[in-house]
Amino acid sequence: MNHFELREGVLHAEGVPLPRIAAEVGTPVYVYSQATLVRHARVFREALSALGNPHIAFAVKSNPNLAVLKVLQREGYGADVVSGGELSRALAADMAPADIVFSGVGKTHDEMVYGLQTGIGQFNVESEEEGIELSAIALQQGKIARCALRVNPDVDARTHEKISTGKAENKFGVPIHRGGEIYAALASLPGLEMRGIAVHIGSQLSSLEPLETAFGKVGALIAELRAQGQNVTHADLGGGLGVPYRADDVMPSPAEYGAMVARVTKDWNVALSFEPGRVIAGNAGVLLTRVIRVKRSSNASPFVVVDAAMNDLARPAMYGAWHDIDAVVPSGSTSESHVVGPICETGDTFAMNRQMDTLEAGDLAVFRTAGAYGATMASSYNSRGFVAEVLVDGDQYAVVADRLPPANIMAAERVPAWLK
Repeated sequence: MNHFELREGVLHAEGVPLPRIAAEVGTPVYVYSQATLVRHARVFREALSALGNPHIAFAVKSNPNLAVLKVLQREGYGADVVSGGELSRALAADMAPADIVFSGVGKTHDEMVYGLQTGIGQFNVESEEEGIELSAIALQQGKIARCALRVNPDVDARTHEKISTGKAENKFGVPIHRGGEIYAALASLPGLEMRGIAVHIGSQLSSLEPLETAFGKVGALIAELRAQGQNVTHADLGGGLGVPYRADDVMPSPAEYGAMVARVTKDWNVALSFEPGRVIAGNAGVLLTRVIRVKRSSNASPFVVVDAAMNDLARPAMYGAWHDIDAVVPSGSTSESHVVGPICETGDTFAMNRQMDTLEAGDLAVFRTAGAYGATMASSYNSRGFVAEVLVDGDQYAVVADRLPPANIMAAERVPAWLK
């Protein structure tokens, strides 16, 4: 459920009509619903209630906006971060350092120092080499790094190949068949407190079966490690639960997910943690755009050219991803259209031959389910500015990320003296 609904023929975000935001903030603009974020956070937590009090760390990469993070911090969520920048954002949103998990295959020396100095709750170590370097840094800093070893279970998540992270050919984690050997080696190093196993096999999963298979392998590894005398008190089961991008998509519910996890982990005797991202933020946001013009060049479907582009919403160009597209003030008429942006790339295409609300020049439209992996992946390609972001709460809204015009971006550039 989300809080973007038609009221008297006009699409609203909670109690705010979207045409008001378009008039006052401009387009394109991301619009987030605080009520939806809160609802999804609570539904996910409730789904895991049979597990006691598991640690839930929001995957900051899915939506790092400070206002979004603050909403989730108030709901008791921690943060899963994959860079020093994301760590800074989590701290700025008042997330407790102990509630922050640092994942990511390419942590730099400086980022590991930052995590140690901050006192984060856990490093998810992605390789033996990373663990050796972290040990040396921890010794130098006089700190202890609490760690889980991320394993790659070689399980196909059955999702898009570019967001699959749990197959043998993917770059993430260590091969699970070497998990016992590598865990023991790292546990012997000074400065490291090896305390558990982490796994994450991908994003936008539409079936629980791959997750259950991966978790079964993790359970077997935990038993193996304990048989070897290793200490294992924690298990990080990652995220990845999918959301419906199409109206007729059927995805596993958080309740179904929670029941599966409870069944699979009932004998593990560990503290569990989770890293949801898309399932919390995806349906909590839309990208609001205005039609520049409709290009009718033949008897084929017209090109509806909107002011949002692939630099604002990259998923369709990167993954061939689907977003439902709706008129903000639907006329009741539908037609087949191509929806494209203004960027000089054929890839700047959001929909082809889409049967949808009829749109004309000046009309407003939304790309649905854009609250995750939307604004965070934006760029300034074609010297376009960065898109603005808005958070709605009931009948009020606030701009939570300013639109950055091209001039501001260009102001950070310099022409060297020898070219002047």
